[in-house]
Amino acid sequence: MPKFQFPEEFKWGCATAAYQIEGAWNEDGKGESIWDRFAHTPGKVKNGDNGDRACDHYHRIAEDVALMRELGLTSYRFSISWPRVQPNGRGEPNPKGIDFYRRLIDALLAAGIRPLPTLYHWDLPQALEDRGGWPNRDIAGRFTDYADIVVRSLGDRINRWIIFNEPMIFTSMGYYAGIHAPGRHDLDAFLRATHVVNLAQADAIRAMRATQSEAELGTAFSMSPCEPATDRESDAEAAERYHRFINSWFLETGLQGRYPDAFPEGPPLERMGVEDGDMKRLHEPLDFVGINLYFRTIVAEGDNPIGIHANAVGPAGGRQGPRTDYGWEVYPDALHAMVMRVHRATQLPIEITENGCSYLYERNPKGRIQDSRRIEFYQGYISALARAMQTGADVRGYHAWSLLDNFEWSEGYAQHFGLVHVDFESGKRTRKASADWYENLIASGTIDL
Repeated sequence: MPKFQFPEEFKWGCATAAYQIEGAWNEDGKGESIWDRFAHTPGKVKNGDNGDRACDHYHRIAEDVALMRELGLTSYRFSISWPRVQPNGRGEPNPKGIDFYRRLIDALLAAGIRPLPTLYHWDLPQALEDRGGWPNRDIAGRFTDYADIVVRSLGDRINRWIIFNEPMIFTSMGYYAGIHAPGRHDLDAFLRATHVVNLAQADAIRAMRATQSEAELGTAFSMSPCEPATDRESDAEAAERYHRFINSWFLETGLQGRYPDAFPEGPPLERMGVEDGDMKRLHEPLDFVGINLYFRTIVAEGDNPIGIHANAVGPAGGRQGPRTDYGWEVYPDALHAMVMRVHRATQLPIEITENGCSYLYERNPKGRIQDSRRIEFYQGYISALARAMQTGADVRGYHAWSLLDNFEWSEGYAQHFGLVHVDFESGKRTRKASADWYENLIASGTIDL
C-alpha cells in the first residue's frame, strides 16, 4: 500500500477551548461569560451539566502539557477566555488572567510545542451580551481592544494567531437556533451578528498587525463540502448557495471585501445593519485559513427561513456512510474536497484546526479504552488530507479534536471526543488506544493512502 510522508516541518497538534476544559469559572478575577450564564440556566444543557470545573485544566497545566509532550505534539491550539482577560469585556486587563496564559505558553514552549491561541471560542463576557451581544456594532470595537491587549501581553511569545472559532456556528446557534449561548431566537439578530463579527475580524486584524507587524493571522472556519441531493440543476444551485453561506460568509468578505452570492435576491444588507463604508472596512485579508471539519452536507433546493432557498437534508439512500456516536456521518473524502476547494479559491496556507469524532468507550478486559473506531476515523481523514497535499494543497498543520474528553457545549459531558479520557469526578487522565496511534503517526510522519 502506498504511503505519504508528511513534510518535516508539518505541525501535529490537538485542539481545545477555554470554557470546555479550564474550569475555575469564577476564580482569580474572571468575569461571567455567556456560557457560564447559559449552562447555569436549567434546561439549557443536557443533564444540567456546566463548565464550572470541566477538566480543571486551569490547575493542571503541567500535567496536561506533559501529556502533549508524551504524544509528541508540535502544536497546541487552545483558546483565550475573554472574560478571564477582561472580566466585563472592557477596560484594563485582569493580571491573573494574563498570567495564566503566560504560564501555559511558557510551558508549551519549554516542551517544544508551538502555542496556537484562538482569541474567541464562544465565551463572550456576559456584560457585553447584556449590552446587546454580537448584534450590537459596539462589540466590534470592544473585541478589537481585547485583541490588542492580548497581542501586547503575549506577542513576545507568539506570532501566529486565530481570531475566531467557527463564526457561523456561534452566531447561528446562539442568536438564531438558540441552542447555544446566549440562547436567542432572532433571525435579524443573527444576520446583524454575522456582519458585526466580520467587522470585528477585520478591525482586530488591523490592530494586531499595527502592534505586531510579523503576526500571522487566520480564523478557524466551520466548513463542510456541500453536495446536491439529486441530479437536478435546482439542487446543484442550492448546494452552491449553501456553500457560499456556511463556508464563505466570513472568508470571502475579508479576502474580497464583499459578501458572497448566497441569497438569490442579494444579501439582506439592511437587515444585517450594513452602513456606508462597511464593505471597505471589512476587507482585510487573512494570512492563512483554518478549517474545522467533521462531516459533509447534502443540500436540496427549498424554502429556507434565512432566505437562501437551500436546506441541508443529510446523506440519503445508498450515499450514507457510518455514523459516530454523535450521529455525524463518517465520510473522509469530505476533508479532501473541502481542502481542495479552499486551496483553489484562496491559494492561502491551510491548517486543519479541528477534526475529530465522538465515540463512547470500548474497554478490553484489562480496562484499557480500546477506541478502534476513533482510530479508523483518523486514519481515513488524515489519509484524505494527505491526498489533498499530494495534489498541491498547501497544508501546514493538523489538529485533532480533542486532546481531552471535555464539556461539549449543549451536550454537556455526554459526548467523548478526546484522545485522553477524563474522569470528571477525580480529574484523572487516561490515554486511549487512539492516543497511542496518534503518537506513532506523529513519530513516523507517514500514513497509508
